[in-house]
Amino acid sequence: MWATQGLAVALALSVLPSSRALRPGDCEVCISYLGRFYQDLKDRDVTFSPATIENELIKFCREARGKENRLCYYIGATDDAATKIINEVSKPLAHHIPVEKICEKLKKKDSQICELKYDKQIDLSTVDLKKLRVKEAWGQLMCLGVCH
Repeated sequence: MWATQGLAVALALSVLPSSRALRPGDCEVCISYLGRFYQDLKDRDVTFSPATIENELIKFCREARGKENRLCYYIGATDDAATKIINEVSKPLAHHIPVEKICEKLKKKDSQICELKYDKQIDLSTVDLKKLRVKEAWGQLMCLGVCH
């Protein structure tokens, strides 16, 4: 009887979707930014070793702004970062692991990484600026580079 119940539980768990897998829209900034970084490395024919990738990621993050800079902070690729989990990015990238899988692992280390989302772009020619919330207006100014 215990074996039957155990088998039923195991079957149910295997059918249910895993909570660890990324859902569509999860880790938007992580996947996009690391994807561009990986493509940049390939385009420049950089040697794929963890140390080289780590150094290149630190350089790449110096140019990051907004949400991408926050991602760099979370993984420890900025000077003021409190933690250093940059090796969780450099080692898998050195072995050409897909960025989706890397971001999935980073989510386990720090859930804030996958909570980063890009701000929605608003068409300023059709929107009534008087009806925008302050947060939305500031977000648009940040995107345009007006505010710091």
